[in-house]
Amino acid sequence: MRLVVQRVTSASVRVEGEVVGAIGAGLLVLVAVREGDDAAVAGRLATKTAELRIFEDDEGRFNRSLIETHGEALVVPQFTLYGDVRRGRRPSFNDAARPEVAEPLVEAYATALETLGLRVARGRFGAHMQVESVNDGPVTTLIDSADFDQPRRD
Repeated sequence: MRLVVQRVTSASVRVEGEVVGAIGAGLLVLVAVREGDDAAVAGRLATKTAELRIFEDDEGRFNRSLIETHGEALVVPQFTLYGDVRRGRRPSFNDAARPEVAEPLVEAYATALETLGLRVARGRFGAHMQVESVNDGPVTTLIDSADFDQPRRD
């Protein structure tokens, strides 16, 4: 799985002009699933997201998590995060999981966040969505399950 995590003061997603998900302060999370991902990966990344310390404490340091700030999450499926642009001018999406595999794993990720006590809004899988957000900072980070298979470089 690949996640783009943005700290926001608010975010919403519309489908055909209707707001289908909206949050106040918290995280906008764009989620892509790759072939080979499973529910264990979704759960591990949900925990990583919820515990990620990218919110400021009283001293202005990144010391607080989404859980600690009682923030919300807006989970938006976005298979294009696995677009490979190394060759040609049109992205290849061969690494992205098929919809019948990806949709339940995006839902498993969102449900795992809820299990951790967070309020979670969702985009609509497979729909053409308009996402609006007010980035806070801006603070944006990438979380990729493939990185957990590699040793950390300090």
